[in-house]
Amino acid sequence: MRNVTRIDSPWNVKLLILLLGLGGSPGVVVAQAPARPDTTRLQLGEVVITASRVEESILQSPVTVEKLGARALRLTPAPSFFDALEGVKGVQVLTPSLGFKVLNARGFANTTNVRFVQLVDGIDNQAPHIGGPIGNALGPSDLDIASVEIVPGTAAALYGLNAINGLANFSTLSPFNSAGLSAQQKTGLNHVRDADVGVKVYSETSVRYARVLTPRLAFKVNGTYSRGYDWVARDQTELNPDGNATTGLLGADNPARDPVNSYGNESSDRIAFRRGGKTYSVARTGYQEQDVVDYRLQNRKADAALHFRPRAGTELSYTYRVAVFDNVYQRSNRFQLQRYQLQQHAVQLRSPVVQARAYLTRENTGRSYNLRSMAENLDRNYKPDNAWISDYGAAYDQAIAARQSVAQAHQAGRAAADAGRYQPGTALFEEKLGELQNINNWDQGAALRVRADLVHAEGQLNVAELLRRGGRLPLPTALDLLAGADHRTYVIQPDGNYFINPAPGQDPYSALTYGKTGGFVQAGARLLGQRLRLTATVRADKNDYFDLRFNPRFTAVYSPTARHNFRVSYQRGYRFPSLFEGFSNVNSGQVKRIGGLRVMSAGVFENSYLRSSIDAFNAAVTASVNANTSTTLTPAQKQSQAIAANQGLLRRNPYTYLRPEQIRSLELGYKAALVPDGRLLLDVDCYYNAYRDFIAQVEAYVPKTLNPDSAALYLSTRAGQNRYRLWTNAQSRVFNFGGSVGLRYEGAGGLLAGANATYARLARTESGDGLEDGFNTPRWMLNLSLGDETLLRRLGGSVSYHWQQGYYSQTFLVTGTVPAYGSLDAQLSYPLVRPDVRLKLGATNVLNRYYTSFLGGPSIGGLYYLSLTCAVK
Repeated sequence: MRNVTRIDSPWNVKLLILLLGLGGSPGVVVAQAPARPDTTRLQLGEVVITASRVEESILQSPVTVEKLGARALRLTPAPSFFDALEGVKGVQVLTPSLGFKVLNARGFANTTNVRFVQLVDGIDNQAPHIGGPIGNALGPSDLDIASVEIVPGTAAALYGLNAINGLANFSTLSPFNSAGLSAQQKTGLNHVRDADVGVKVYSETSVRYARVLTPRLAFKVNGTYSRGYDWVARDQTELNPDGNATTGLLGADNPARDPVNSYGNESSDRIAFRRGGKTYSVARTGYQEQDVVDYRLQNRKADAALHFRPRAGTELSYTYRVAVFDNVYQRSNRFQLQRYQLQQHAVQLRSPVVQARAYLTRENTGRSYNLRSMAENLDRNYKPDNAWISDYGAAYDQAIAARQSVAQAHQAGRAAADAGRYQPGTALFEEKLGELQNINNWDQGAALRVRADLVHAEGQLNVAELLRRGGRLPLPTALDLLAGADHRTYVIQPDGNYFINPAPGQDPYSALTYGKTGGFVQAGARLLGQRLRLTATVRADKNDYFDLRFNPRFTAVYSPTARHNFRVSYQRGYRFPSLFEGFSNVNSGQVKRIGGLRVMSAGVFENSYLRSSIDAFNAAVTASVNANTSTTLTPAQKQSQAIAANQGLLRRNPYTYLRPEQIRSLELGYKAALVPDGRLLLDVDCYYNAYRDFIAQVEAYVPKTLNPDSAALYLSTRAGQNRYRLWTNAQSRVFNFGGSVGLRYEGAGGLLAGANATYARLARTESGDGLEDGFNTPRWMLNLSLGDETLLRRLGGSVSYHWQQGYYSQTFLVTGTVPAYGSLDAQLSYPLVRPDVRLKLGATNVLNRYYTSFLGGPSIGGLYYLSLTCAVK
């Protein structure tokens, strides 16, 4: 424990009250609860638990595992421990929002990353209907974080939680070991030199109180309130530059323009407009993202835990967590999360022989809404498509009659059709936005109204320890045997728009359940005088909609000396479809998005045509009509001829119902303490992965006819088809490889230095159909850090630098190249001894060079903060 003054000092109490009063002050920001520098911290004794579900030396972990301990968390220039994870070897971070970051490892990243799992003290903190966590919304505060362990690469054989790209486990402080009162205030500024927004204030206030009531009973409570102004997404890259190329209307003259962060002008919002023997594609005008989103973000979260130790080594605890937040979230579309609520109840038992936990997570999306649907339906609420294009055509005709050019006529048509349109910032606009926010049908409104629960129970038995303790079988200490089992059920309350209950004979609004049961057995042995450690694991999982699946894992660690450790592992992992992938039922922009399980989409796969082929077919039909100069044919005859000539471009949907996604992974590694005291640590890993059955989306449309000979005619018009976006599996087999190298030096006087580099590459794709998820990962990422808690007497400081190479990104929203970027972070900190107070002045992206971490996302600038942390015991 730290040496601090006691709580009975009136001066301390006054200071703590003053701290809490700084919550709205623009001048102060805070960080993790302070501790005095460690005098010795040898890597040889550092312990991790995530890689094998048992305590083991970090040097002898059978797979690569990264750990951030107390010193690293104190020295980070990042404003929070979660932000600091961008500097961890092998970790890629996407930033859809200031209040929402997404972790990933080893490729195939996206903004709803259901392949990477986040745990808090072993408990999954995902939002149930999404299938992945919303950043650290339900996670611990900086005051309560003890350490972070990250396993890049599949961990499904042990955890079975769709962790096929990796997992992170956040360990919190025990009230028995860290009692007292602490508070933290962070205040900062962002949007510096942002002419469109102007400088904004960021503030975060946290409080932690823990107390030991008796030697066996203790409790803790935490609360955090953060608020600020989010990063703004304003990418104007054109998604439909050739929408009217056959008529020569390009750039600003294109009446079907579709900028990335402008909504309401997507493909389903375009109208075929025929004049003068030509067919033009005309899009509704739409709105910019900043018109339909409130960038003011808030996050209110709290937790309380009661811990009981009936005897030494055994602990029973109950934890309650709750979070209510407003921020911007992204999957295929971007969403305004408003009054979004997550709650979690968890009970855990930990002992040397038995570990068990059960938890319930409840999700309520509050008043959240879809930005694209909001923009689309604001336009249609003002004026339906038919009326709008009629007004457009009348003004166009007048302009042509007045001898204006075709481009000028289109501009005149839009101006006339948009006359009286709802204007951002006006009272009428805000009134309509509020109305649509409450309409739970994306063909008419934009509301996201989901209530979902996750119920999970698991147990783990250290069989070897049990046998040794019981004395019935004198099992050698060199042998290990571990077994575990778990069950998880998702429960959705259907809303009629986002989800329904599809079971035959069931009320569509009755509760929908989706469950999985699994278990594992792990056996290990230490041979050759403890120098060789072999481990074999087999896991089996049964999902409600899929057959039993097995995941094996084999590992070997050879340690010729205590300081040098070589490892190899082979494992397989499965990912079952998430709730949304399996059961979604959404009308979105006149395209119905439905889950890929047979119970949801029976008949659609068999009778549909790929949208990509329909687009190519209709583009060819338009080009043929526009190129036809015949004066004897009517427009309808020209259209008929073009359809007949190009119908061969149409392609039946070759995909089918969902199967689990799977990975096979081979990893080699070497970890060493390069000097005898263990202060210099080297970690090298390389891997080769083979993926199959990627879970992805395909758009396919069903013609409104049973006669296949008439399909082309029906697919040439919007009214002749039912449009679907389906979850399915890619037909590709994808291979990727990569590796990383990291060096870390931890000095006795407070010095901490690190450098790491990560390489990831898509090796090849067999039978590539273009449907597989984009790799969406930089080939190279580099992190450098240097810090010292005693830089100048008690003044500490650190700098870190993150750089990543530009990369090609392929998502359902936008495809293109994400530019390379580098970001420099820095901080200075100063601890006061009486009372235990730490001041920290820091900045992320200190040079304020705006960048985006993925296409369609916000521009991220500098965040400059001052933090003040006070602890009283």
